[in-house]
Amino acid sequence: MADMKVIEVRAAAPETPGVPNDWRKKFGQLVVAVRTDAGITGYGVGGGGPAGVYIVEALLSEVLLGRDPLDTEAHWQRMYRAVLPFGRTGLALWALSGVDLALWDLRGKAEKQPVYQLLGGKLHDRVPAYATSLGVDPGPVIESGFRIVKLHLPSVDDAGGRNAVAELVARAREKIGPHVRLMADAFMQWNVADTLALAPAFKTCGVEWIEEPLPSFDLEGYRRLASECAIPIAGGEHEQTAQSFEMLARERLHRVLQPDATWCGGLTELIRIYRAAEKYGVRVCQHRGAEPWGLHALVALEPRDPLAEEGRRWMQWLPGAPKIVDGFVAPPDGPGFGVELGGVFS
Repeated sequence: MADMKVIEVRAAAPETPGVPNDWRKKFGQLVVAVRTDAGITGYGVGGGGPAGVYIVEALLSEVLLGRDPLDTEAHWQRMYRAVLPFGRTGLALWALSGVDLALWDLRGKAEKQPVYQLLGGKLHDRVPAYATSLGVDPGPVIESGFRIVKLHLPSVDDAGGRNAVAELVARAREKIGPHVRLMADAFMQWNVADTLALAPAFKTCGVEWIEEPLPSFDLEGYRRLASECAIPIAGGEHEQTAQSFEMLARERLHRVLQPDATWCGGLTELIRIYRAAEKYGVRVCQHRGAEPWGLHALVALEPRDPLAEEGRRWMQWLPGAPKIVDGFVAPPDGPGFGVELGGVFS
């Protein structure tokens, strides 16, 4: 569309009733709207809460106003340079992610195509999805139709020791049977010794990966796990930029990369992460990949073993989110990401 210009960039931090008053409610959510003089508005989701709203409206909007919105790559570079003095990672990149995704949504609407078509078309009409069991009993997840489940495990201290954690996983495997795929998520609560000690028991139970056993900054710890752990290590939901993910892939610190499209730098950066993963022969399994912001890339860019993590229940304000049916999810076929978020700003 010729001569289209950005005339407004807005952001909002929606409230979700009933969500714990922790980082998810304060910083995890952000909605961005980029409006043009052609009457087309693109919507994206990022992070940063009220702080992210300020970054979008006080800084990133100035990068876009009056410009053609369709040059997503150039806009990403300009926005990144704008936040470099104070935010190479963290809240600044979370906010940037929402703007970048809004630009991709706008581009799809302008070209009257879903985002997956902008990425070359679908390799998969639908993909298998997995759910996280927040308790020790994965039964409800399986009963709701999932055939792939991830256990959100406690710290060794909270559980009463390594044997107690191993027993939790063994009981879960017994509960779900031998044919349900199983993963484990430690959410940065273990150390190297704990992980190495638990891995053999997890391998016996058929655990496919151990997710984030260490804090993301513990690169030396991850180097040890990469060479000594009996089970592949997954991680990356708290990383930003393709440069960081390329290092993780190049050094094989993670065998499974888990970028979050709404936090890692948006779709522009997610595309680069897929390229880096292909270059170094590691797998991408997106954090919250069943949400539309990552799902379009998943069906278009993951040729081998696509797997979508369910969306977050604390984003109840998201209308028209893809439904997971019988353990599978498909992206919306409407233009852009196929969802409308204008109600968030009304």
